[in-house]
Amino acid sequence: MTHLIQPICATCGTQYPDAIAPPACCPICEDERQYVPATGQVWTTAEDLRQDHHIVRTEMSPGLHALTIEPAFAIGERGFLIKTPSGNVLWDCLAMVDDATVDWINDNGGLSAIAISHPHYYTAMGAWSDAFDNIPIYLHADDANWVQNPHPAIRHWSGERQVINPDLTLIRCGGHFEGGTVLHWKQDQGMLFTGDIMQVVADLHHVSFMRSYPNYIPLPAKAVRKIGKSVEDFEFETIHGAFPGRTVANDGKKAVEKSVSRYLRAIGAPESEVEA
Repeated sequence: MTHLIQPICATCGTQYPDAIAPPACCPICEDERQYVPATGQVWTTAEDLRQDHHIVRTEMSPGLHALTIEPAFAIGERGFLIKTPSGNVLWDCLAMVDDATVDWINDNGGLSAIAISHPHYYTAMGAWSDAFDNIPIYLHADDANWVQNPHPAIRHWSGERQVINPDLTLIRCGGHFEGGTVLHWKQDQGMLFTGDIMQVVADLHHVSFMRSYPNYIPLPAKAVRKIGKSVEDFEFETIHGAFPGRTVANDGKKAVEKSVSRYLRAIGAPESEVEA
């Protein structure tokens, strides 16, 4: 009997359809926003990844846990389990799912949906959906061509906003990807989950914006202004970025406004177009 594997790109964490052997290349990594290592394309499998990696949970605030793979794998992003009265949602995705995490989530109310900011974090979204009875996966339609492992649970939403439940709203910002999305949670004074669409920077008081982070390709002024305007109607005190430790704890909305202005000045946008 032919043995099928579940290939995973070791650089970006994208899982590909079951196959006898890995694909010849990873289109996600060959795009200018990501990269293929100088040593060449590297693959692992879902089975091998579970052998020497595990998922760690970190409580961020009541009803909110960050999930990360340890040791760090691929891009190293964190996902978030967000608990709401209308069901729990996984924001952004990890390249593996394990039994311990599935059991813990089920013990804490289960999972009703997955929502993902952009293609770099699609990773093992199909496996996560399967683990919770084919729950829906919300991806923006503008990025549909980046799906490498199609799954019947994927819902390609369109437009500028998508309400998941009364507490959670997806907002299309564009920028890093055409369908680049952030998530707003009404909890407390409001939280914004930004993935790489707004990258929380080292001082934890600003965010920044790039077409490609590893390759240092900036975004034009028009795209950054649009990102800022996309969230103007929402109130939020906290911003949770893609990576561990990258959280703006206070004055999140003001942080975005300041960051947009700072970015526009840095790239030489006319002062008349830079909002204070």
